[in-house]
This record gives sequence, structure tokens and C-alpha cells, in this order.
Amino acid sequence: MLGKVTETVRSVEVMWRAGLIPFPRVDEGLFALLAMRRIGPFAAAAQVAARRYPNNVGLVDDRGPLTFQQLELQSNALARAWAERGVTTGTVIAALCRDHRGLVLSTSAAGKLGARLVLLNTGFGQRQLADVVQREKATVLVYDQEFTELLSAVPGYVERYLAWVDRPPVHGFPVLDQLIAITDDRPVPSPERRGGFVLLTSGTTGTPKGAPRDHTSLMSSVQFLDRIPLRSGEATYLGAPLFHGTGVSQFILSYALGCKVVMRRRFDPEATLRGVQEHQCTTLVLVPTMLQRIVDLGPQVLSRYDTSSLRIIFVAGSALSPDLGNRATAAFGDVIHNLYGSTEVAVATVATPEDWRKAPGTVGRAPVGCKVALYDAGGNQITEPGVTGRVFVGSGLSFHGYTDGRHKELIDGLLSTGDVGHFDEDGLLFIDGRDDEMIVSGGENVFPVEVENLLVERPDVIEAAVIGVPDAQFGQRLKAFIVRADGSRLDADVVREYVKSNLARYKVPRDVEFLAQLPRNATGKVLRNVLEQGPARPQFGGRPVG
Repeated sequence: MLGKVTETVRSVEVMWRAGLIPFPRVDEGLFALLAMRRIGPFAAAAQVAARRYPNNVGLVDDRGPLTFQQLELQSNALARAWAERGVTTGTVIAALCRDHRGLVLSTSAAGKLGARLVLLNTGFGQRQLADVVQREKATVLVYDQEFTELLSAVPGYVERYLAWVDRPPVHGFPVLDQLIAITDDRPVPSPERRGGFVLLTSGTTGTPKGAPRDHTSLMSSVQFLDRIPLRSGEATYLGAPLFHGTGVSQFILSYALGCKVVMRRRFDPEATLRGVQEHQCTTLVLVPTMLQRIVDLGPQVLSRYDTSSLRIIFVAGSALSPDLGNRATAAFGDVIHNLYGSTEVAVATVATPEDWRKAPGTVGRAPVGCKVALYDAGGNQITEPGVTGRVFVGSGLSFHGYTDGRHKELIDGLLSTGDVGHFDEDGLLFIDGRDDEMIVSGGENVFPVEVENLLVERPDVIEAAVIGVPDAQFGQRLKAFIVRADGSRLDADVVREYVKSNLARYKVPRDVEFLAQLPRNATGKVLRNVLEQGPARPQFGGRPVG
């Protein structure tokens, strides 16, 4: 009980310091709590911002700025338009959209109606899209016109709405802008119950699973704010896609804090720097692949833009290598905040710039409200530093099972992340790799990430991935896939000798293949199953980031 009280007091302090609870206006904090319970995080965050900062710019996208009040009124109109067409509490709305106002307004309107929103990955293929829409029981689909061809396998009973139009529509489906323009924008009555939303897992090895978020609370925000110093009234550049846990969490939190959110439909590294400069953004939200593309622009391009306003570069979604984190720190200063989590557990740990300076590659410590523990194969907790174990996490944002009824393994009330890692002497967590990616070669356990991190330290290597392939003698052997820097003549013998001189002999990849680029999904995760397909594999697994 004492621990719970202490945690609550600390949580309130964190929210007050960030500006989420404006002291002494306790009534504003109460309004935000009630709004979250009634209409969920998307609509509540937008409603709170419109109440506190109605004339401030809340969103800037490819079409320009919108104030918080404009966003609130337009989402009211969209909610009413949908209600007139039968959308109600419990309706499932799927959204296949890039980052723009149409998706933002759809998230708020769905919340105001008590509908459940499923955020679809823009890298989906035709069959994958249809499977997810049917499994999640969606009866409404909001989409960007560019994805029209992907919809051919979606059942005909699913109503379609265009969120973004590049050219005159040819199918006659309603366009959100037009519905908003002709509909009353008065406040919408509260729904019978809160709808919630569904995030999808990465789906790098099959159809993504749905992870519902039906119990989000304002108190859960401290899991970010405790170790990431977001502040009210600033500006956030959202590079990570909104359908991804990284993007959606920071979008909701930025809105709740009354921060201007800058987003673009497609990620471009130099345009991102230009946006940070133009809007004096204090926070930049990215997945590691995006950060790499920015850093790879080089000092000459980076120096053209004033990014001194940045206090936070928030990185999550996949592993941040020590080399990339160090290069980003050299380019932008001590601003890297490396978050470790997953679609299922949400936040696990955060490495602050101080943590990163001390131990490059760390994912840091658990913030208030989170617990992280390591367990061996027998379910026994590991407490010794330097010993690798399975990572389990407990937090108020952890999900309660997939939409298809399956669940992740639980030990002592903590949820498996599917990763393995270790703590150092200072209690900082390091992720050694995925549990299912461990390679056993000649009786020795190898995690690919160690070899990958070593390879990308070379200036002539842009990116690298390592997998296990069958071997008659050793069971498995390592194979490295490498993207060389322009002009590099790096060959397989040099790669093997380099690894041999830095790591144990059994960690040396016997096979080395050079690619133009690694196959990745829309959030930048390497599609290892595509690499395993062999020479006939496609060069791209899904759409590239951005």
C-alpha cells in the first residue's frame, strides 16, 4: 500500500512538472481524467488542448496549420456525419492512412462515438490488409486514395471513406473533407461506453496480431514523462508513423500537453530538419532507420539547419545501435532518449542522454509505474549483472491479450517481451536480441545483434543484418547481409577477418552477402524471414520507411 501511495504521489508530481496537470487548476486535471474515461485518449487529448489553448496551432501537415479549436470542431462534424451513417458505440473503424489531418480527425471522431479504431500499417499487402480487416471485424474503412488498389480483397460490406485525395476520386466514396464541410460541428453527446483502439504488431513473420488499448489512463503518461522531459506548449516533430506505437504514444501525449505537432505524409530526412528549424521543435520522434537517414546526410547538410531548439530526440521501435546513437549524439548533442518497449507491453525502459553517455547501447531503466525483470528458461528470476535472461515487463499500459484470444507468457504478473537481455553493474538494461533469433552454432549461443553492432561501426558499412542458416556440421552458421557505403570495396574476407579480430571465433559469419539495401517493413524493422528466402527473395519486404 505504501508503495502504491508513493508511486501515485510521484506520478502526480511528474505530470505537474510537465504541465499535464496545471496547478493550482485542479478542475482542469479532473476534466482531463473524466474526458479520458468517456471518450478515450485521442479525443480526450484533443478536447483538453482545445479547452486550454483554443487559438494555438495544434497540427501542421502537408496542407498547412490547424488550431486546436479547428481540430475539435472538425472532429465534431466528422463524428456527427458518421453517426448519421450508422457508426455508433462498438463500431470498428479501420484506418489505412499516412500521417495527416484526415487520420488525426478520424481518431478523435471515433473516440467521440465510442467506436473502436484499428490503426493499419501502410506497408500492408493486399491479402494482409483484407485478413486484418476481417479478423478485427471492421465495418468502416478510412483510407488514402493511393491505397485504393489494395482494397480489392476487402469485403464489399465494409463502408469506405477517403481521408486523403491526390486526384479527383473515381469510385464515388465519401471524402472526409466534404462530410465535415456540410455537417454541424456542435459538441457530440458522450457515447455509452469508451471505444478504445487497436495497435498491430510488426508482422515481420506473418499476419500482424491486434493488441487492443482499452484501458489507457492519464496516469499512464508518467511512464514517458518520468524520463523524457516533454513540456507543455512546445512543438513536436512526429517522424514515426501514427499507426505505430512510437508515433501514436507521442502524438497523444504531445496533444495532451498542448504541443504543436508537425507531421508529413512521407518521411524525408532533410525536410525533417527543415521542419524542426521552421517550427522550433523541441522534440523529434523517430524510429532508428529514420535517425540513420538523417545522420547519414553528413555534416555539410546537417549544418544548413538550425536544430538547436531540440531538447529530445525520441527513438523507439527497433534497436538503436551504439554506433548510430553515438553519431547522433555527436551531431545533435545530448538529446537522445532511447525507449525500449513493444506493442504489447508499451513502455519498459528509457535510456536518458546521461545513461547513453555512460553506456552506449543501453535501453536504460524502468520509469515510474513500470517493472522489468529477467528470468531463465525455468522461470527463475535472474538478479546477477551480466547474465542474460528473458525480459518480462509490468506496466499500466500492458495489454490484456490479442484480439484473436491469444496472449503472451506471464510470470509473476509480468508480460514477456520475447526479447533477452542483461543488466550491467549499474542496473542499466541491455537487449541482447530476440529470444527466437538466438543462433546455436557448434553448441555456442550467438545473438545476431552483437555482430550487427560491430559491423555497422565500420565507416564503409551502412547497415547489416545477421541470421542463422542450416549447417550440416554445426547445426547453424552465421550469414551476414551488408549494405556497403558508396564507393566501398569491402569484401567477404575483410568482413570475416574484422569480426574474428573483435569477437569470438564462433561469432564470425561464414557467409557474407552484399545487398543494395536491407528488406524492412514500414517502421524500419528488418524482415529476417525475407533474408532467409535465399537468392530469389525480393529486394523489399513491404514499403520502405516514409
